[in-house]
Amino acid sequence: MYRDPSHERGGSAATTARTTLIRALDDRADTVPPGPAALTPEAAFDALYVYAVPGLIHQAYLLTGCRRRAFESAEYAFRKAWERWPEVARDPDPVGWVRVQTHEYALSPWHRFRWLVTRPGPPPADPLLRALLDLPPRHRRTAVLCDGLGLGVSEAAAETEASSHAVRGRLRHARAVLGATPDAARRALRTRVEEASAATLAQPWSVRAGSERHVRVLTRTVFAVTAALIALIALVIHGG
Repeated sequence: MYRDPSHERGGSAATTARTTLIRALDDRADTVPPGPAALTPEAAFDALYVYAVPGLIHQAYLLTGCRRRAFESAEYAFRKAWERWPEVARDPDPVGWVRVQTHEYALSPWHRFRWLVTRPGPPPADPLLRALLDLPPRHRRTAVLCDGLGLGVSEAAAETEASSHAVRGRLRHARAVLGATPDAARRALRTRVEEASAATLAQPWSVRAGSERHVRVLTRTVFAVTAALIALIALVIHGG
């Protein structure tokens, strides 16, 4: 049975979604015969989304200090999850799968060029968040994973594709910059992670629709480029 390694979130909607998610992920087992009690892929995806997306948005905000990018990162991650749903549904930790996508998108280096088209927002008022944003991205992510979510060093190392030694070093540096003892850092970041809010979230069906639309556009683009290349090659051959 699936267990979310992160903290339990309050609220009836999240509780209902968690129950549905556990059932959905139990139903994925090959030993469960198909029948009317089995959930559809859409229902399982929606349950995962409702349960996990508030926390992921807040984690992305802690990583970036930008609310718009935080929402964008989580939505991107769930679009990718729907595109690869059979793989995600069978993953031992589907919340972790989407978390990796969210964090990597949020910290993608190409965001540094956004100032060319959009003006950066004001710095966050929270002094801890300002200090967190002064850290290098990898140190920031390590602090959120270990102190914010309570992952162990080996788990954070596997998720960030780093060695345990590197994760310990990043964590020590992050705590030093934040000016906190390990226990104080854990309490402070855990409190902020638990501030997740579900306000103004996109509906899961719209995320699924956006993912399917993206796949259709990408497919048409690939076909169009392939046809253009074939035509160009034919023209060159006949012209020669």
